[in-house]
Amino acid sequence: MCEWQRQIQQIISTIDLYIKRNDKESLTLSYLSNQYGYSEFYLSKKFKEISGMQFKDYLRHRRLAFALKELRDTSKGILDIALQYGFSSHEAFTRSFKEAYGITPSEYRRRPVPVTLRTIIKPFDCYLTETGADTMKNSKQEIKTYFVTIPAHKFLHIRNYESIGYWDFWQKQSLIPGQDCETICGLLDSIKGKLDDMGGDDANSGSGQIMAYINEPTGRICSWGIPLAECYGVRLPLDYDGEIPSQMLLMDVPEGEYLVFEHGPFDLERENQSVEEKIEATMKAYDYTASGYCLDTTPGRIFYFYHDPARFWKYIRPVRKIR
Repeated sequence: MCEWQRQIQQIISTIDLYIKRNDKESLTLSYLSNQYGYSEFYLSKKFKEISGMQFKDYLRHRRLAFALKELRDTSKGILDIALQYGFSSHEAFTRSFKEAYGITPSEYRRRPVPVTLRTIIKPFDCYLTETGADTMKNSKQEIKTYFVTIPAHKFLHIRNYESIGYWDFWQKQSLIPGQDCETICGLLDSIKGKLDDMGGDDANSGSGQIMAYINEPTGRICSWGIPLAECYGVRLPLDYDGEIPSQMLLMDVPEGEYLVFEHGPFDLERENQSVEEKIEATMKAYDYTASGYCLDTTPGRIFYFYHDPARFWKYIRPVRKIR
């Protein structure tokens, strides 16, 4: 099963690549089957088994997700967008768009409310499936530490006061209607103006989505003795005035000083565990007194966590100068 999860993950990445290239001839089950050396029937069966949906349905949802961002971020004509993403007519696009999001393309362009996009699925996500990323190849990179001042901003998020870690967080959130991983990531992906958005289409840091920990008196006590509420969300400009999904919270985060522990790009499958251990050891051994700063445990201060193997792994901890 693990090997097939890898294969389907590769196919999913290939689908997004062909959508971006507007390569309609390659976006067929027949083409992908030949490319990966399987029959259409067998590949279709394994795709549904691992992804949870039919190939054609996933392809339609991803095309709609790309089209929605074009409506949101560009002034292209609706028909041009429809044809670019594989829809035969304005009417066909409008019908599929409204079925998926409950709003027509023209209505959405006038008022881009948050909707649940079909974000790219991750069948080989080691944190959600507990597969992969468990080898012990040591990273040769050093952990960089540096101080930054982060300007005031807003943080749109969901939070959990009892979870420990990414997997446990989403397990608990899945028990709350409308707060499962797919719904929340899809809603966040549809929001424009995220401060950490690098233009990616992943349900992770590449599309501006990050984990965070808020110092909350009612939160679970973490390993370094601070009560923290675990969160998942996006940072937004201070002047953000868009609609807030009903299941999310929006908080103001004042300007503050932070200490960053950063590891550069790494191989998720081979280095994830060793990078985690190295960065945890560096944080534990850090001499705050010598730096002239201390960890700021004031209620409401936020610890940000970025896990994006293609760019970096970093923890951003709130600090204050020692008086």
